[in-house]
Parts: sequence; structure tokens; C-alpha cells
Amino acid sequence: MKLEISLKGEAPRKSEVLIGEGLAGDVPRVIRTSLGRRTPYWIWDRNVWALWGEQAEKWGWPAPSSGRVVLFEASESNKRLYRLEELARQLAIAGADRQSALVAVGGGVTGDVVGFLASIYMRGIPHFQVPTTLLAQVDSSIGGKTGVDLPEGKNLLGTFHQPRCIWMSPAFLETLPDVEFRQGMAEVIKTAMIGNEVLWKYIESHAAEIRSRKSEALQWIISACCTVKAKIVEADEKEGGLRRVLNLGHTVGHALERLSDYEIRHGDAVAMGLVAASRLAVKLNMFKQADLDRVVDVLMAWELPVRIPGAFSPEDILEALRTDKKRAGDTLHFILPVRIGEVVDSSDLDFGKLKEVLASLRGESKPDS
Repeated sequence: MKLEISLKGEAPRKSEVLIGEGLAGDVPRVIRTSLGRRTPYWIWDRNVWALWGEQAEKWGWPAPSSGRVVLFEASESNKRLYRLEELARQLAIAGADRQSALVAVGGGVTGDVVGFLASIYMRGIPHFQVPTTLLAQVDSSIGGKTGVDLPEGKNLLGTFHQPRCIWMSPAFLETLPDVEFRQGMAEVIKTAMIGNEVLWKYIESHAAEIRSRKSEALQWIISACCTVKAKIVEADEKEGGLRRVLNLGHTVGHALERLSDYEIRHGDAVAMGLVAASRLAVKLNMFKQADLDRVVDVLMAWELPVRIPGAFSPEDILEALRTDKKRAGDTLHFILPVRIGEVVDSSDLDFGKLKEVLASLRGESKPDS
């Protein structure tokens, strides 16, 4: 499947998304065609190289011995400026210049960091994405958001820098640990809640095929998620309005990640955020209790958390929201569901009711109806 994201603005651009098996062998050729005389430098998640490096060389991808491959310890704790500087220095020593380009091979952290680096290295060079996790394939690699963290919050430094092309092969998911696959499913569920009731029903009815990682099922959910996000990004590239809906579950989710010093995984945090947003919407008479029950049941079926650890008080979470990048002045944009497949941007959030919801979700068992 091929998607084309057409971006307007001062300089109209296009970003291609290619989804399917058997794409890997074409990657070097497509990059050469796209870049002309530019030299690509590949930045890999070190763990992904250990699993796929030998196969990648058979596909014709360069090896570290070529001098054009950098291996990166991809973890949330390494999404920091000093790591960005280290990568930039490695590129400079290797000879990367304004006529170079970057290729990110890995999950969301790798894509965020490499995209940010491409946007500022030599004042901006092209980049490509080869996402190797479900989370990156259905969400983070699409749309051009890049960034690194500060101690005060997640992704507080970053840019919008669209990749020229994104290759998504379900084959990479064969070696993905179950816990990481579940992180991606949290974003799939979020996407279905935002704007694709058909995707939601597919998740409910094809759980066995998705869980066993059947290629056809994976391609279906990846394509569905990419289609939803591509339409939103085309309409609002830089999150001036509509694109905020993609933050469903992320307001509370990001706060929990930060409070746990990123020991809580992103997908787990989003899952808890989805329950918090859904329960708040029920409390505000915007969302049906039956739909909240469906959300909780689907998350639990994927072994994703639906309650907030008792170590994090409502007061701690609300305080963490003060540095959320989705805040504009005194306004915090909080995305709430109104039905499965539709959400709204609420900018007049009732913090008292949110505090009550957060308090009700602390603990270990399934939330009460």
C-alpha cells in the first residue's frame, strides 16, 4: 500500500508512506533515486541492528564498516540533547555535510531523535524513516514531529521535519517482544477511538490474527492507522487545531511517564490516559458508560493497564500537567471521546472533576462501572 501525505504551507512538500512485505530490498534504490548525489547516513537502534543487521546487508543496506552507519542506544533516557550532540559529532567526523541525508532505523525514540537531528544538522538535511516497532509504524514515524526530552517534560525541544519516505514492513514485528507489541496496540486503540470505528471493530473481531502477528492483519491495522493520521496531518501539519486530537490519552499519559522517570512505557501510559479521558467524558455526560466499558475491556484484553499506580497522586499528576507542551498559556487542551470513532478538543477543562477521576483510578483492579 502507498499513501502520499501532501503538505501545504510556504513550501509545499510530499511525504510517502509505503506499507507491505518485501519492501526492504528496494530501500537503497529508492533512497538513491530520491537523493541523487546526496550521501545517506544510516542511524540504527543498536538492538535492531543486532537482530536485523545481517539480513540488512543481504538487502544491500550498508554495514557499520562502510563508515556510513551509526549505532544508537535507543531509550527514552537517551532522548536528550547531549545524545543528540554525540550523534551530530559522529556524523561530522564521518564526513556528513549539507549534501547528506539521514535514515532512521528503529522505533519511536530513534525516529524522534534522528528526525530532530536531520532538521538542525547543517541547518536541515533530508531524512527517511524505517520504523521497526508497531508503535512507530502506526503513529510516531508519521507526521514529521521530532524531539528530545527535558527533565521538565517530554518532547519539549523539537521541530516539525517531514521524512521524504517512510517504509513499513510487518516483517520487523516478528522479532518485537510482546511487551513492545502491546505498546503499539495502545496507539492502534487510540487511533480507532479518534476517527475509525471500522478499525475499532476490526480490533475486537480480529484479535487472534493480530495477536499471532499475521501479516495480512498487521498490514490492515497499520494501513488504517496511517490513513487516519495522514488525513489529520495534511489538514493541520503543525498542530494548530485538528491535529491535537491525536493527543487523546497523552495528556495524563505524558504526566505519568515523566513522574515515573520514564519507567512507565509510553503505550502503558497512553492506555491509562485513555481510561482517564474516557471516564472524565462519562462524568461530563459526553460519553456513554457502555463505551467506557468497551474501552476498558479492549485495553485489558491486550494486557494494558487501566488503573493508575497508587504511587502517583492526583495532585502530582495535575502538577505535571503544568509543563505539558499541549498547554497554551492558562489553557490546557484535553481531548475527550464522545463516541468510539469521534473525539472533541476541550479547552475549558474542569480540573476538579479530573482530580476526582484520577483519584478513582488509583489501584490495581478493573475500574468500577
